[in-house]
Amino acid sequence: MLASDRLEKATFAGGCFWCMVKPFDQWDGIHEVISGYTGGHVENPTYEQVKSGTTGHYEAVQITFDPEIFPYEEILDIYWRQIDPTDDGGQFHDRGPQYRTAIFYHHEEQKEKALQSKNKIEESGKFSKPIVTKILPASTFYPAEEYHQKFYQKEPEKYKEDRAKSGRDEFIQEHWK
Repeated sequence: MLASDRLEKATFAGGCFWCMVKPFDQWDGIHEVISGYTGGHVENPTYEQVKSGTTGHYEAVQITFDPEIFPYEEILDIYWRQIDPTDDGGQFHDRGPQYRTAIFYHHEEQKEKALQSKNKIEESGKFSKPIVTKILPASTFYPAEEYHQKFYQKEPEKYKEDRAKSGRDEFIQEHWK
C-alpha cells in the first residue's frame, strides 16, 4: 500500500486561518495544511465575501495527514490547544460567525473521536463556561486565495504582529501551559 492510499483529511475552524496553519504544519505525517472556507451557502466564495460574515462559511484549515504516522486523536489534541472552545462569537480579536470554532468530520470514526475529545475537554474542568465548538459533517472546502496559504512563512512579521495583538497566545498559555 502506498502512503497516499491511506491519507486522510481533517478540517477545523479555529478563528483566523492564518493562526491555524503553523501548529499543524510542522509534524511528520502531516502532508499539507490548506487555508480555506467551508460550511457556507455560496459557491467559490472569496475572502472578502467570507469576511463579511454573510456567506455562512467558516475560515478553516484542511489538513491532509497519514493516520499511521500522525493519528487523528493527536491532531484533535493540537486543535483544542489553539482555540477558546467556549466562545461562540468568534476567536480572540476576530469576531463574527466566520471565526467560530468547529470540527468538520469526514467519516463516522472521526465524528466519534471528535465527540470523545470534546467530552474530555468538557469534563476536564479547564473551562468555567460550556464548550460551544460544533462538530459538523464536512462539506465542500474551498481553498483560500494563494496569498493566504502558509501566511506565517510568506509574511512572518505581519503574522507575528497579528498573532501578538489577537490575545491567542496569552489564552493558550493560561489554559494549556
